[in-house]
Order: sequence, then C-alpha cells, then structure tokens
Amino acid sequence: MSQGNPLERVADFDLSPEQRLVRQTVREFAEKEIAPHVERFEREAQYPTELIEKLVPMGLIAPMIPEEYGGSFSDVVTYGVICEELARIDWVVASVVSVSNSLVGGSILRHGTDGQKEQWLPGMAQGRIITSACLTEPGGGTDLGNMRTSGTKVDGGYRITGTKVFISHAAHAGLLLLVATLDRSKKHKGVTAFLVDPQSEGISIRDFPMRTLKRDNIAEVHFENVFLPDSALLGTEGGGFPVLGSALDMGRYSVAARCVGQAQRCIDLALRYAQDREAFGQKIGEFQMIQQKIADMVCRTEGARALVYRLGRMKDAGVERASMEASIAKLTSSEAATNNALDAIQIHGGYGLSEEYEVGRLLLEAKALEFGEGTSELHRKMIAEFALGIRKQ
Repeated sequence: MSQGNPLERVADFDLSPEQRLVRQTVREFAEKEIAPHVERFEREAQYPTELIEKLVPMGLIAPMIPEEYGGSFSDVVTYGVICEELARIDWVVASVVSVSNSLVGGSILRHGTDGQKEQWLPGMAQGRIITSACLTEPGGGTDLGNMRTSGTKVDGGYRITGTKVFISHAAHAGLLLLVATLDRSKKHKGVTAFLVDPQSEGISIRDFPMRTLKRDNIAEVHFENVFLPDSALLGTEGGGFPVLGSALDMGRYSVAARCVGQAQRCIDLALRYAQDREAFGQKIGEFQMIQQKIADMVCRTEGARALVYRLGRMKDAGVERASMEASIAKLTSSEAATNNALDAIQIHGGYGLSEEYEVGRLLLEAKALEFGEGTSELHRKMIAEFALGIRKQ
C-alpha cells in the first residue's frame, strides 16, 4: 500500500499487487497515448480510431473475453480498474471497452451459440470488430419493454423495422447488438435479441447531432425491412430481457467504474487549479469554502469507488445477478461524476467554461453517463422496489 499521497491509496486497500500494477500501467498509458488528443478530437468530431487500436497490444480491448478466443481474460475487479483509468482520460475510448466486454461480448458468452462465439469474439478480441448496442428508441428511452422496433418471422430468419437513437460507435461498428419485439402485446416477453452485421441491406446509420461527445459520432440507426438469418438470433425468441438482464448488471458495473474515473479526473483538475490560482494574496486552495468543495469531491468519489469494487468482488465470487447492487453503484457513481464536475467548474470560476480547460466538457459527459444504462430516476425506483420486496433479483 502506498504511504505517499493519500489519494493514491484510499479505497484500493484490498487490490492485489497485480491489480495495482494494472492501474498504474493503464493510467500511464492513457496519460501518454490518449490525453494529448482528446480535446482536438472533440473539436474536430473525430472518432478516436487510432487510439482504440493502441489498446490491442496492451491487452486492454478485451479484458473479459476468454483467452481461447484471443482475449486477455481478467477478473471483474481488474476490468473495472481498466474502465476507470481509461475513462479518467477519455469517455469514448473507455466506452469502446465497456460496450464490447459488458454488453455485447458478455451477452455472446452467456447466450450465444458456439458458432456465434467463433464468428464474433476473436475479431472483437483482436480489435478488428468494434461493437455497438442498439437499445434506445426515439420515444422509449429507458422503457425497453415498450419498444417499437419490431421483427416478423419469415422463412429462414426475421424481418426487422425500426429506429434506434443515441447509439455510440454505430458508425464504426462491425457488429450491432439489437433488441426488437416480435410481439408488442407481450411487452417484455416479446423482446428478442439479435447479432447484426451493420452492412446488412436496409440498415442506414446517420449522425445524431449532439452538443457533447462529438468525437463519439453518436448515431441514429434505422432498420428498414432488414433480413436477419436465423443464425442472428441471440438466445431465444422472446428471451431478450434475460439477455439484457445479465448484460446490464455488467454494463452498469463498467459504466459506474467509468463514472468513478471521471469523478477522479475532476478532483485531479480541481486540485491542480486550486494549488496554482491565487486570489486576495493566497492560493485559492487555502480558502475554507474551496477546501469544503474538495473534501466533498473526494468523499463522493471514494464512496462510489468502494461500491463499484464491492460489485466487482460480488461478480468475481460468482454472484450471477446483483441488480440492486449494480443500481446502487451506477446511481452513486454517476451522480458523483456530475456533482464533482459542477464543483470543479465552480473552483475554476469563469475558466471552467472556457475551451482552455476540460472541466466544462467533463460536466456534459458526466451528465450523459447519468442517462446511460438507466436514468437516476429508474435506479432509485429499482433500489426502492428491491428494498420493499416488490422487485426480486
């Protein structure tokens, strides 16, 4: 355990030497190889393809894909550390790892056929296939049980029509995880998951204009009578919610870890500025109100990190479903990231909204993570229902 800077040792007392080495390695890599390009890529709306490629030789692109498929399979806590440290520097690069491992790769491993695993996982592990999860709809958002993207069974497969929005990585993806309903009257029991080649006839992908995350090239994906062969079905007909249920536990885990990374970045930037900026003849970090904000930022982040690591340890212990703990970790960490960004901007004053400093961008990105993988309102509802016994794991 480090005896130096306390911010380098809190909340990681139970990490193994190997896990701490991973943290150090990923942090150094991200600061050297990714950080110098993030602001430019955001201004130019440039997807970070070259940065994503650098993850492959480091073994960071597929930490949850087994070695038999070319991945660098690790434990879940280590995976969270990787997501945290990448997101501390760049939301988009971390999202590539998160989506491919938690949502898409994990779903294929748990519910895919041997043929689907052989078809998709090696390319994902080698970085040749970027993945994207097509879940959210224009009028649905969090309400996945009421989706309008629909499928009809035909000879040899299915015909799919509908639209998905706010889809990260879609324009650069080689594989889409799609959920659609085969029978809207059945609500969530009609929802079905598919593995889709984005080059399939009838799929159109266009930019979805955003005020932030321009470098992510967030997209709208439209499916117009798209034929999917029977081999595209992931799991069973009407089994989309079990696929998503197991995937979302891990998805929320990796998003929560990414939020912790962004919350930590806000602390790093605020400390640096508070130690450099002078007002009324002293460093602003010496003012009590600035110190209060910094203390609140640290407490939020450490509390969130502890919850994320607890969830990771539960998964490593073999707990298949930990939906309440996943909601607690995701809610706490995403709100910590947003509130830390607000405090960091306040500490920076007017400079917090200037292009010279990144804290303003971090606020918008943190807010996006509050929406992703379920809104704060949804998670509060779920946590309360678990506590009341209305909802079961």
